[in-house]
Amino acid sequence: MRPTGRLHLGHYHGVLKNWVKLQHEFECFFFVADWHALTTSYDDPSQIRENVWEMLIDWLAAGVNPGSATLFVQSQVPEHAELHLLLSMITPLGWLERAPTYKDQQDKLREKDLATYGFLGYPLLQSADILLYRAGKVPVGADQVSHVEITREIARRFNHLYGREPGFEEQAEAAIVKMGKKNARLYRSLKRRYQEEGDMEALETARALLGEQQNISLGDRERLYGYIEGGGKVLLPEPQALLTDASKMPGLDGQKMSKSYGNFIGLRESPDTVEQKVRTMPTDPQRVRRTDPGEPEKCPVWEFHKVYSDEATREWVQTGCRSAGIGCLDCKKPVIDAIVEEQRPLHERAREYESSPDLIHAIIQEGADQARDAARDTLEEVREAMGVVYR
Repeated sequence: MRPTGRLHLGHYHGVLKNWVKLQHEFECFFFVADWHALTTSYDDPSQIRENVWEMLIDWLAAGVNPGSATLFVQSQVPEHAELHLLLSMITPLGWLERAPTYKDQQDKLREKDLATYGFLGYPLLQSADILLYRAGKVPVGADQVSHVEITREIARRFNHLYGREPGFEEQAEAAIVKMGKKNARLYRSLKRRYQEEGDMEALETARALLGEQQNISLGDRERLYGYIEGGGKVLLPEPQALLTDASKMPGLDGQKMSKSYGNFIGLRESPDTVEQKVRTMPTDPQRVRRTDPGEPEKCPVWEFHKVYSDEATREWVQTGCRSAGIGCLDCKKPVIDAIVEEQRPLHERAREYESSPDLIHAIIQEGADQARDAARDTLEEVREAMGVVYR
């Protein structure tokens, strides 16, 4: 996530709650993308450092746990930059220029000079971020699937150029034997079905079979992935997009919640500010007077009830609004109470880190060390494949 400063409820419901869930299901790497922030804010980086710490506190307050996931700051793991450089040697310019967000961001940020290599190359840096950890899945919204697809293409091109190793087939055949007779026979059958009949189900079954093998090395496993697909060794596995639901958190004006629209409620907003922001929300324009009936579907407050209220409360709103039995402030009260209650544990967790900046530094340092351990393993193979190892 780019360090944009303190986060809001849209980030919480659209991203962070999902991260909290994923950290217990996968080995997760969550990092602050400070180099990515420089691609558009290179001329005024004054806020980046403060934004990094504020955003990290929000992550921790939301329940992202450094004991369950690896948390770090991108620039503290220089392997990201090295892999980005090495991948830039093989990435066609056209792939970067056709990235959907390239021209879109240039149009939106016309006041900035974005005719820089850093801005053109940020999709490649994203790819390096992913491939450095040989990520199997990348949690993204639908609007970012194209970035994962570019990453897949770059991994495919890299594997095609460098994945053939001397004695590849002999080593692959030896790895099959290590699987045992039954699994070896099944693997060969699946390989034949995929290569001769194009059976994609056989390919998926073979991948699952290899994932379960305990008596072959990681290198052999990747070698056998490449063998069944008819290529060479898979040095950089192609990641899959793990689609996350779009945030259903509306803004105070009914649009998408966004800092740029000024319609947000901060993740760690004070209870008084939450109350003030919700109380002044626009409502159904038909309800000029307290006695005028309204239509919830035309009111931004109703969208908040969809997120925060139970069935009984939503029915009370529907009936009371349409009959003018309740006023707009009455309608807003359950929303205010629900947001304040949701944020209470976030405030409590945040206070611990706000009063102990050294604790955050320790968490990030430990995360960077863990990330570098994983990153070095990948880079060793990449350097070897590209012929830039001297020993």
